[in-house]
Amino acid sequence: MNILFVLTSHDTLGNTGKKTGFWIEEFASPYYALLDNGAQITIATPKGGQAPIDPSSDTEDAATAATKRFETDAVTQDRIANTVPLSTINAADYDAVFYPGGHGPLWDLANDETSIKLIESFNAADKPIGFVCHAPAALKSVKNVDGTPLVQGKEVTGFSNTEEEAVQLTDVVPFLVEDMLKENGATYSKGDDWGVHVITDGNLITGQNPASSELVAETLLKIIKPLQNA
Repeated sequence: MNILFVLTSHDTLGNTGKKTGFWIEEFASPYYALLDNGAQITIATPKGGQAPIDPSSDTEDAATAATKRFETDAVTQDRIANTVPLSTINAADYDAVFYPGGHGPLWDLANDETSIKLIESFNAADKPIGFVCHAPAALKSVKNVDGTPLVQGKEVTGFSNTEEEAVQLTDVVPFLVEDMLKENGATYSKGDDWGVHVITDGNLITGQNPASSELVAETLLKIIKPLQNA
């Protein structure tokens, strides 16, 4: 079971002077859920090397069992510091791909041609593709084989407009995940702000927010395991 994790390389939060990156919980919880079930995981970023951690996710308020495990896991910390450049990845080598969120993907993965083509390759092969929180931003320009937006007509979720308002970044981000998904023809749904909400439509799995990250991984696992045994 080979799974690819794609993290952002972007570390600047618009023009605020603050830092961003990937959200630790959205990486750690799925990572350990899959690792503990025997998955071989590769971690890639557009630039390779250090994947930036969003400082807001590295606080006691945001801590979970998975983030605390990450804090004492020198091997995984080293992997985050030495990610593989996305350009070296071949989708054929993996059974599924997972994109953790954080605000970073809004700036780089949303427009990264290598990432776009990679998701299109996974989708064309009908392999599971998972995204959580802000990570559905990476679907912004992804197309189906027929040229239509990948999310068109699909049921999806992602970080909601009301959650973005709550963190006071509506006017900072380049676009709102909820609005983008709707504009691309998706049927967007959300649960309660900060509650667990995960949607599966075919091979596409999306989670609304950090609380949804572990369920996205569990859902990914449920889809992959029968494929492995087929």
